[in-house]
Amino acid sequence: MIDDCTSQDNRAYEYPAKETQYREEYPIIRDWISDGSNIIDFGCGDGSLLKILGRERNVTAIGYDISESGIQSCKEKGVAAICDRIDKVHPELTDNSFDYAICNVTLQMVNYPEVLLEEMFRVSTWQIISFPNFAYYKNRVDMALRGRMPTPMLFGYQWFSTGHIHQFSIQDFRNFVAASPNTVVEDEHHIGSNRPVLKGMVRAFPNMLSKIAIFLL
Repeated sequence: MIDDCTSQDNRAYEYPAKETQYREEYPIIRDWISDGSNIIDFGCGDGSLLKILGRERNVTAIGYDISESGIQSCKEKGVAAICDRIDKVHPELTDNSFDYAICNVTLQMVNYPEVLLEEMFRVSTWQIISFPNFAYYKNRVDMALRGRMPTPMLFGYQWFSTGHIHQFSIQDFRNFVAASPNTVVEDEHHIGSNRPVLKGMVRAFPNMLSKIAIFLL
């Protein structure tokens, strides 16, 4: 555990202190989690997801993040959180000590995603992981027609200012899971178009049409 978050957070993300943020992934993650579960959130940000899960699923939870403002915001919400890197071995966490380990849209931002995933596998029975799909068709079009780093998945940032340092696709992630011993995909959900006529196509061709992928392992 470290005390100086800013020494690790090279982007110095700023979170509002008490406001609970909402993302499209949250209801999906909530529905996968059993009432009263024990949860760890790697890359918890401002604690909004854990706050919602505490209120709606009565979970016992702790978050890890390197953002100083994120940890402060967690405290303002009454969410337990520790300031530390998430992509390293955490000897203070014992094997299988959590029901669920969550990493929500953060895997692409760490230096050692494989270490983070192995820690999630080690400390929990179930893992919930979401990430922007780099193979999303708008990214493909942006690269093909403009010959530049695609921006649709950077959420307002540019190649030099984004925290995304390991872009990957749904197929890349599936390949990693397939190579991981004793790990299987139990369920998955894909966020793409909200138009009912296109939702079936997103399910059929997620590697091209899914903007955000959410996996239950």
